[in-house]
Amino acid sequence: MTGNAEGTNGGEERAETEVASNDRRAVVAKRVDDGDADLTEISQLAAAAGYEVVDELTQTRTEDAAFMFGEGKVAELRDRVCRADADAVILDNDVGPYQTFNIGGKLPEGVEVIDRFTLILEIFGQRANTRKAQLQVELAELRYELPRAEAKASLAKRDERPGFMGLGEYDESVERDIKRQISEIRDELDSIADKEQARREQRRDSGFDLVALAGYTNAGKSTLMRRLAAEMDVDENADRHPDLDTTAESQDMLFTTLGTTTRRAEMEKRDVLLTDTVGFIADLPHWLVESFESTLDSVYRADLVLLVVDASESVEAMREKLVTSHDTLYERNEAPIVTVFNKVDRLAPGELADKRAALSGVAPDPVAVSAKTGAGVAELRDRVESELPEWERERLVLPVSDDAMSLVSWIHDHGHVADETYASDQVTVDFEAKPSIVARARSKAAGLASAESA
Repeated sequence: MTGNAEGTNGGEERAETEVASNDRRAVVAKRVDDGDADLTEISQLAAAAGYEVVDELTQTRTEDAAFMFGEGKVAELRDRVCRADADAVILDNDVGPYQTFNIGGKLPEGVEVIDRFTLILEIFGQRANTRKAQLQVELAELRYELPRAEAKASLAKRDERPGFMGLGEYDESVERDIKRQISEIRDELDSIADKEQARREQRRDSGFDLVALAGYTNAGKSTLMRRLAAEMDVDENADRHPDLDTTAESQDMLFTTLGTTTRRAEMEKRDVLLTDTVGFIADLPHWLVESFESTLDSVYRADLVLLVVDASESVEAMREKLVTSHDTLYERNEAPIVTVFNKVDRLAPGELADKRAALSGVAPDPVAVSAKTGAGVAELRDRVESELPEWERERLVLPVSDDAMSLVSWIHDHGHVADETYASDQVTVDFEAKPSIVARARSKAAGLASAESA
C-alpha cells in the first residue's frame, strides 16, 4: 500500500482470494477542487468490495463545509440513487462525520454513505483470512475512528451535551477504549513481527536472498511472481518446499493479494525467495499505511525490491505512481530498487522507447517485461542476480572424509559451486556464496582440518 499497506504463521502467509458477488448497487461520486474528476479507481474499488456501480456523479468546486458537494449536487445525487435503486453512495473523498450525516439525511432511508477509506477497509476486511491480516484491518479501523471519537468528545464537552451534531449519544469511555484496543493490537502485531524477522534471518542463514515485489495494485505483480517461480503450467498441488506457499492468484481485481505470498524463484545461480504483498493504491493517509507496517516489512527488509509498474498506462499515471512508490519505499527501505515495466505486450511499436525516455528521471534503467507472455523475464532474472548483494569467492581444500563430503554438500545447498576437484586424499571446492555462508564454510573447514591433525 502507499500513497500513500509475510507470512504470519507457516501456511497462513497467504490470504485466499475472495471474489466479490457484486450483489449490492452503488452510485459513485467525487468532488475535486479543479480539473476533471476520475472515477476509474473508486469504481474498481467498489467492484472489489462487491458493489455494482450503477451510476456516477462528479463535481468541480471548492469543498462545502456542510455537504462536501454543493447542496444542489446532493439533490442530484439523491435523484440518481432513486432512479438506479441504489443501496449505497460511495464517495471518493475524505468525508467528515458531519458531512456524511448531512448527505445521508438527503438520501432515501436505508441508503448507506461510504467514503473512500471506509470502502478500502471493507475490502481489507473481506480479504483478511489470517490472524495478522485481521489484526491489521482492525487496527486501521480503530485509527480511522479515533480522531472522530476525539472530535465527538471535544464537541460534546464544548456544548455540554452528550450528542454530536445529531449523531447520537457519546461517552468519553469510547475514546479510551479505542486507545486501549490500539495498544493491545500493536503489542500482538509486534510479537508476530518478531517471529517473522526471525524467520527471515533463518532463510538468509539457509543461503536464500529475499526479493520483494512492490507496486500499485493491478500492475501484474502476482502474474509476474508466477512467471518467476516457473509455475505458469505447474500443478498447484504438486510437492513443494514445505516452508513455502502456493503463488497468489492472478486476477483483474484490486486487492487479490492482501497478505503475503512467498515462493522460491527460479534463478541460474542464486537461491531466491520472492514475496508478493498487498498492492499500493493512491491517496492513502499515513494512519492507514502505518496500520499495515508489519506487512510492508517484507518489502522494507528485503535484499532487493522489484517495483512493478503497469507500462500500458499513460506516462502521467506511471510517473505519479513511481514518485509515490519511491516516497514510500525510500522512507524506510535500504535495499536496491529495480523498476519493472510490465504489460509491454499491450504497447504499440515505439511506445516503450518513448515511455523509457519520458520516465528516465524516475526510472533510469527499467526492465521491460510481459508477465503474461514471458517476454523479458529472462533479462529480469539476470538483473535480479546482478543487483543482489555481491557474493564472495572462496576456494577450500578439504581432506577426503565423510564429514568433508557433508560440507561439500552443504556448500552446494547454500552457494554456487564453480568447480569441484578430487585427488587421492583431498577435494578442492571453488565456490561463491554470501559472506556469512563463506565464513561458516571456512569455520567448518577449519574444524575438519583440526580433527584431521589431532
